[in-house]
Amino acid sequence: MPPGLSVDTADGTATVTIANPARRNAMTLDMWAALPVLLAPLAKDPAVRVLVLTGAGDTFCAGADISGFTDDAGLWAAQAAAVTAEEALAAFPKPTIAAVRGYCVGGGCQLAAACDLRFAAEGARFGVTPARLGIVYPASTTRRLVRLTGPATAKHLLYSAELIDHERALRTGLVDEVWPPDGLATRVRDYTALLGARSRLTQHAAKDFTDGAPDPERERYWSAQAADSPDALEAATAFLAARTPHFTWT
Repeated sequence: MPPGLSVDTADGTATVTIANPARRNAMTLDMWAALPVLLAPLAKDPAVRVLVLTGAGDTFCAGADISGFTDDAGLWAAQAAAVTAEEALAAFPKPTIAAVRGYCVGGGCQLAAACDLRFAAEGARFGVTPARLGIVYPASTTRRLVRLTGPATAKHLLYSAELIDHERALRTGLVDEVWPPDGLATRVRDYTALLGARSRLTQHAAKDFTDGAPDPERERYWSAQAADSPDALEAATAFLAARTPHFTWT
């Protein structure tokens, strides 16, 4: 793993931290390439229930670190690697949360948008900045932004490259929750613990149905999984016994 990415696993939560402090946690080409490799074993690890993506210090991610690129080929390589990393994060089969402080710009905003949920600290700033660089965002990236914010806000962000504050991000759907800076970590910890106590079967099926196109095969697959799972009976039994259910589907 190159410098700039780290993972810590505790209590069912894998926390991936972006750290490139000299560049406000901007992602280098090596970091983009390493992210899918880092995610693959976490996706298969039954001990990992939830993934949190965050940035070191007071910044989430200021985008792509283009300081080392001197030609168009380098810029295109970085964009391609960013899209690959974004899609790997979006395809992660378990719940994902972006915990955002400070700047969440460009490629950083791509990564946050690829997560299932985005929790931000007050004072966070968001921007989608291809218009500053004269590049075209891929269709998949643009569609993901439109699904979150609606067409008008997506166009505003893409046309202008203007940074917006946490209030506008919350109002337009780019962010799901906003917390005081000293309360964000507690909220993320409490929420991941809550998810860890819920049914994985429900969560994985819900993510598949929400993110994927309608597919009868997938519907049959999840119906079969539900029929074979003891989770529903366990939940009913636990409710009648006034105890916490212990879900076992993995």
